[in-house]
Amino acid sequence: MNLLAHIYLSGASEKIAIGNFIADSVKGKKYLKYEEKIAKGILLHRAIDTFTDKHPVVMRSTKRLYATQKRYAPVVVDIFYDHFLAKDWYKFHATPLQEFTSDFYEVLQQYYTILPKRVQDFLPYMIREDWLYNYSNLEGIARVLDGMANRVKFKSNMDKAIIDLKRNYQLFQEDFDVFFPEIIDKVRNQFSNDL
Repeated sequence: MNLLAHIYLSGASEKIAIGNFIADSVKGKKYLKYEEKIAKGILLHRAIDTFTDKHPVVMRSTKRLYATQKRYAPVVVDIFYDHFLAKDWYKFHATPLQEFTSDFYEVLQQYYTILPKRVQDFLPYMIREDWLYNYSNLEGIARVLDGMANRVKFKSNMDKAIIDLKRNYQLFQEDFDVFFPEIIDKVRNQFSNDL
């Protein structure tokens, strides 16, 4: 799961969402330096990633990309799944996507001082380019993939992954439609007292 899905799966708690959002920048036991709800958000993120990475439907999506994306196939699948969540947002949340994402950008700015430096560095660009909302359209996904291709250490084809998405759009949509209700249930069952 990528950014939008992690935020969505955090439920109504701003602090859980902040922790879930910053988790990739918080290594090992460094989550313990954060207050309890933010730390729980970091642990939620890790649980989501573990469940996602081992899920057979996600593995099927990832396998579909190995020929062109190699080691980055799982990252690309996460972004594709965020696209399907954003595109069909109305099925999952009562608040319109544009309002939801704008509200979350405001929350991020309120917590700016506790965000890891890496997150602080990309946050202005993320807000200006409205990444979360623009996951809903193919042009936005293409920009995200292009940006990621430029930021990774090793050569990747992520900037060309939009071709894979267009070519197998229905198959990726079907995989997402099977997987996402399962991750929602997993999170609700495991973290219901915190969300």
